[in-house]
Amino acid sequence: MSSLSNAAVRDIETVIHPYTNLETFRETGPMILERGEGIYVYDSHGKKYIEGMAGLWCTSLGYNEKELIDAATEQLERLPFTHVFGGKSHERAAELAEKLKAIAPHPASKVLFCGSGSEANDQQVKLVWYYNNARGKPEKKKFISRIRAYHGVTVASASLTGLPANHRDFDLPIEGVLHTDCPHYYRYAEPGETEDEFTTRLAKNLEDLIIKEGPDTVAAFIAEPIMGAGGVIMPPDGYFEKIQAVLQKYDVYFIADEVICGFGRTGNMFGSETFNMKPDSISVAKALSSAYVPIGAVTVGEDMYQAMLDESRKIGTFGHGFTYTAHPLAAAVASKTLDIYQERNIVGHVRSLQPTFEGHVHRLAEHPLVGHVRAKGLIGALELVAHKDSKESFEPGAGIGAKVVAACEKRGLILRPLAGDIIAICPPLIITESQVDDIFKTLEEALDEVTAHARKEGLMK
Repeated sequence: MSSLSNAAVRDIETVIHPYTNLETFRETGPMILERGEGIYVYDSHGKKYIEGMAGLWCTSLGYNEKELIDAATEQLERLPFTHVFGGKSHERAAELAEKLKAIAPHPASKVLFCGSGSEANDQQVKLVWYYNNARGKPEKKKFISRIRAYHGVTVASASLTGLPANHRDFDLPIEGVLHTDCPHYYRYAEPGETEDEFTTRLAKNLEDLIIKEGPDTVAAFIAEPIMGAGGVIMPPDGYFEKIQAVLQKYDVYFIADEVICGFGRTGNMFGSETFNMKPDSISVAKALSSAYVPIGAVTVGEDMYQAMLDESRKIGTFGHGFTYTAHPLAAAVASKTLDIYQERNIVGHVRSLQPTFEGHVHRLAEHPLVGHVRAKGLIGALELVAHKDSKESFEPGAGIGAKVVAACEKRGLILRPLAGDIIAICPPLIITESQVDDIFKTLEEALDEVTAHARKEGLMK
């Protein structure tokens, strides 16, 4: 630690860092970022990086976007805070809710705001429980998520998450949260199984789980259009159509977690549109404000809203909400963000870059270190393997994915390693074609460097 800067030492001694090996971190210290411009960020030494993950899948409009800064400044000067408890409100809350209702991929009646994607999915659990109590179905409370799903880190949303590190020693998941198959055909298809047979099997397994648990006890199914933190896993063709047929058969409420895929990432405003999903509700956050201010939201259909009215009549209040629900600063910035998506045709821009981005990803399937690739719009991933034909993974201790990311950072590109030596790529949506080229030129150089290391160490089969 003696070689670290004063700022790094202060950070180590005061800040807990999520998704970090806290012991190793005491020796390595943080990368301290000081400013950003467009798709670039600059560290405390002045080094420039392409932010190839848009922060955490979220800074969609890049850094130092003047219209968002102006919207924030104007709101701070006018009304920096008020709440929406007890019938009070402010203009920005209704304005943002109207805009979300207009673009939602299902008939939305109302919007319930919160501070993050984790809170949004936590709210989904509470609302579904509330809804089934109002419907006279108090036993219909179980949630089904998927293995390798990511839905957040609150007690309820972390339970929905299907990643071991989010459960282990936190005493999660809570009772009533179940997990069904992950739709990762590359990893989980049986020998000789076609994609159609794979998706049919997964839908059958879901139905069997519902029957085993009892249809009268299963309330909801939640799914990301693309499974982000679980590996940027794309659903095979026909997957959601088969899953939704099962949900409809057993009166299971369908929630689309659009926290990563929402607002243009996949080449449509929502991932639900890209993958022909017909949800009853969506959760949004991240790109809702281009991550400039924390905000999340849940859309509420008319049936759910009527149930909420019934409960409010019975109890005398809707007993839920946060101090920062529909915070005026966050709502103002989010409202301006949605305006920018429309005015600058961000979805059209993503579509125009889609062939270039996806082409680069698919070309890297030929690299000796890469076993599988996937991409849609401006999100993609490379799955690294020790042996391409057998799909054999590297030993976790080899840290191959982390080494690729470190080699990228050395060259001025920030990406993210996910479990299973998966390299995620998710740049700001304002990126240009030449900047996309820069990402993949750098990434390929990093892959070459780590391949040479892996061969030298005898790690590749």
